[in-house]
This record gives sequence, structure tokens and C-alpha cells, in this order.
Amino acid sequence: MVRDHSEPKHRDLYSGLIPLHVLYHASKGPIFGLEMIEELRRHGYRLSPGTMYPLLHGLESKGLLKSRQTASGRNRRRVYRATPAGRTALALAKDKVQELFSELFEDVLYAAKRTAKRRRRD
Repeated sequence: MVRDHSEPKHRDLYSGLIPLHVLYHASKGPIFGLEMIEELRRHGYRLSPGTMYPLLHGLESKGLLKSRQTASGRNRRRVYRATPAGRTALALAKDKVQELFSELFEDVLYAAKRTAKRRRRD
């Protein structure tokens, strides 16, 4: 299911997740801007190149990504990878996101635990 996160009214609530998506994918392998725009679109985010490339440059200037220019025939592309600092930042962010997730869904998790206990008794 594709979620449309383009609703401007609440965009600021989840816009901080976009750099985490980028760092995650860059930690798995090389990425480039258009690829990330398409990947994020699958998650319901609508980013333009005018948003994505400054984000990539900003993450690089913070030392979280490192880029290099590649060429294939007449096509040139800047490819990004997560740096060790980027991987560390991602690991710390995962802890924070997991903590937040636990709080946001504590009622669901509590209900699931209660259901599991009842099933074991029956």
C-alpha cells in the first residue's frame, strides 16, 4: 500500500524520516539522487530533485555520506555511500525510532501481550 505523505498540513511530522531512509539505503550500498526519489515515492513521499540533492549534499557536508562521480558513456552520476559516521548515526537513530515506536504502539503491544497470555491459559 502506498501512503501519500504529500499532505502539507502534517508533512513536518514525518519529514525527519527522509534522511533516515537515505542513510539506511546508503548503508546498504551506493545510491544516487534519482534512485532515492523513486524509492521514497514508493513510501509515499514526493520529493523533487530540488529537495533531494540539497539533502544529499547536506548529509555529505555533515560527514554522514561520501560521494564520488561515476561515468557511463556520456552519462555522469554522483553516487553516495554512508560513511562510518553515517552508519553510527543511523544506529543511534534506529534506537530512538524503536523507542518512539514502542511508545506510539504501547496500547497495541499491551493488547497483544494480554491476548497471548489468555491463549496460553486456555
